[in-house]
Parts: sequence; structure tokens; C-alpha cells
Amino acid sequence: MERVSGKGKDVYIETFGCQMNEDDSERLFAFLNEIDFQKTDEPEDADLIILNTCSIREKAEQKVYSTLGRLKALKKKNPDLIIGISGCVAQQEGQRLLKRIPHLDLVIGTQNIHRVDALLKEVSTKGARVVANELSATISSGEYRPRLRDVKKVKSFVSIMRGCNNFCSYCIVPYVRGSEVSRPSPEILEEVKTLASGGTKEVTLLGQNVNSYGTSGGGDVSFPELLTSVCRVEGIERVRFITSHPKDISMELLELFSAERKLCRNIHLPVQSGSDKVLERMKRGYTADEYLEKVFLLKRLYPGTSISTDIIVGFPGEEERDFEATMEVVKVVEFDSIFSFKYSPRPGTLAAKFTDQVPPDVRSRRLEVLQAEQKQITIKKNKALEGKTVEVLVEGRSKASEDELTGRTPCNRVVNFPGELALAGSIIEVLITQAYSNSLRAVPIERSLLCC
Repeated sequence: MERVSGKGKDVYIETFGCQMNEDDSERLFAFLNEIDFQKTDEPEDADLIILNTCSIREKAEQKVYSTLGRLKALKKKNPDLIIGISGCVAQQEGQRLLKRIPHLDLVIGTQNIHRVDALLKEVSTKGARVVANELSATISSGEYRPRLRDVKKVKSFVSIMRGCNNFCSYCIVPYVRGSEVSRPSPEILEEVKTLASGGTKEVTLLGQNVNSYGTSGGGDVSFPELLTSVCRVEGIERVRFITSHPKDISMELLELFSAERKLCRNIHLPVQSGSDKVLERMKRGYTADEYLEKVFLLKRLYPGTSISTDIIVGFPGEEERDFEATMEVVKVVEFDSIFSFKYSPRPGTLAAKFTDQVPPDVRSRRLEVLQAEQKQITIKKNKALEGKTVEVLVEGRSKASEDELTGRTPCNRVVNFPGELALAGSIIEVLITQAYSNSLRAVPIERSLLCC
């Protein structure tokens, strides 16, 4: 099939949702850049607009529809404008999106990003409205090939697998991203090396459950073996991974925090609830005590390791005592950060059929209580760093001030400090001078003892 030419054309990509979607958007642009599309930050200037979407919660999905509604005026002004939607909403809704949104031209499911050239040809040359949301149990050739990235991008995501086989009762991911399959390790390492040669200093390995890499189709090594190989890539200074499922995390993986200098001592370990009753209904595969046992082992082996988590409040059947059990876990563990959400019924999931849904006002109140408690914990942890020296990977200009730089500690805390942009990509030492709820302020120093 003849290639579409994007020469002289601009694409605007807006990303909703998780790190997986961020990586998918980079991959999408790389395929478009191969046919000469250039990126624009203004939808009004675009010849092609693609919304890369998330449907993990109802609120995220509604944001997508609101944005699509606003794009109608741009389509009316420029009938040649192509509007597309990709990601989880595209996968979930498919043809229904074309019926619901007349000005939408293109629907690209989660496993069809690499086909964007051919799909655009159908739209631009045949005037067709196209849906591609087929799912496959295998990764097709070229789907994840190493690709062009932003020049001198300090941090990059690398997907090592796709899909999920856990089928938690609240989660739509297995339905919109398909069954679990891993990429071959040589392909992943080639991508990491390509990133390193382009200036990337930190990579984050992505998967719905990285601990099961290589166990459910595809892949040729264990996840700890893959991590070890990535840590050995020349030019990469820091390595992270998300997400770990508590039921699958292994001692072999935990030992790498000691064995591999480049592996950052922070881990995202979603607990979701502190109630055994709720965890069982969620089909999470562990109890609160089993979760805590692994957390305390990690804290004992590596004091100062930062631990973040996900928590859902107001899950069907959650009583006040169940919520109190969750709050007890939060207080005992003292997470460095949490991603907390009100339960949102997702179509097709088991939990959406439960009849004992928690009233919306109760969900909202519980979320407020949880977030207030975590805010105090985070501030306390950040305050403890005042006067301490930390290592920071300089990422670039701070969003808070054009006069400052920003970076992160190995434990993933955001630090803002004065400095020249030439420092981007460097690892420097800074002295923490002031702590806030979401960030730290610092001044660069030359030499000092380090803490997390």
C-alpha cells in the first residue's frame, strides 16, 4: 500500500491516563513522523488530531467526550482536518464512536497504533471513516520496533509487555488491552540502547504487571533477568519499573535493589484496599497481612525505599469498618505517595454488576478523608529531608518557574532548584532547603554525604 505523505502537515496528540498511554503516544508520533508529520502543541494548527484515551475510570472517559465535542468547531472550520481517537476508549467503543460523534474520522484500538499509516490512507484517499480495534494474542512484527524519540529526552518509558491476565473485578484493562504477552528481551534492550544513544539517562519499564513478564507468552527471560540486563546498558544511569502486583513480587526481584546500583529504590505496589473482604471481592489474590508482610520486608531490607500505591475507596459492599481497615494500612505503612480514586463502575466488569454499590456522597467523603491523611504523611516525609543532601537527575525547566530547573531523587521526589539548562541530563547533588506537599526546593552544592 502506498504511504501517506504528511510532509508539510502537523499532528496534535493529546494524551489521557497512565504512563502506558504516554508511551503509546510517543510511539504513535514516531510512526507518524516516519511519514513526515511534525508535532504541534496547538490543535488549531493541526492537520491531524488524535486523542489517546483512558477508560479506567468514568471521569477520564467523560473528559475524552468533552474534548471531542470541542473539536467539532475546528472540523467545521477546516473540513480537511482528520480527527482520530486511540487508546482504551477507542478499543472499548469501536464503531459506536462513529455513530455517536459524526465529526470523528478514525478509531485506533490499543493494538493497532503501528497501522496508523495504512489507516490514514483509507481516510484521506477513500474518504472512509475507519475503525481498527482488533485484538491479538501475539505481538505483530513492527508493533514495538525501536523508534525515533524526542532529542535529548532525559527520561523515557519502555513497554516490555502488553495486556493483563488478572481480571480484577473492577478493572477494564484486560478487556481493552487484551491478554498478557511479553516482548522479546533482545528487542527491549535494543530500544533501551537506542534511547541511551539519543541522550536518555533514565528508563522506566512498563507493564500492567511487570512481575509476570515472560510467563504468559512471549519473553525469553524472567523479569529480574531483564532488569539486570537493562541496568547494564551503557549511558543509562537510572532504571525504574511499574507496576508490580503484590501477589507476584519475588525475593529475586527485591534482591536487585541491592545488587544493581542503577535500580532506583522506589516501588509502586498497589494495595487497593486494606480490607480482606474487599480485596477478595476485588479478586486481588492477597490479604492485607500478606501485602504488609512484603512491604515490611522491603522496608527492613532497604530502609528509606519509597513506596507508592493505588487505593480505591467506595468499592461495592465497602462498609465503614472496611474503609477504616484501609486507613489503618495507610497509617501503618506511611506511603510516600498514593494515587487514590472513588470506585467507578466500568462496563463489562464483574464489579459493575454488584448490587451493593456505595452511594456517591459516601465515596466522596471517604476519598477526602484518605487524601487528607496522606497529605500529612507526605508533608512529614518531605520535611524530614530539609537540610539533607540528595542526588537529582536534572530533567529541564521547572513548570513552577522558568528561572528554576526540576529533577527527581532516586526515590522519585520532585525537586526544584536554580541552575542553567545545560545541566539537563546530569545527576547533581542539591541541598534541600524547603519542603512542600508535592515537591521540594533546593540549592545545588558541590559535594556532601547523600541520603535518599
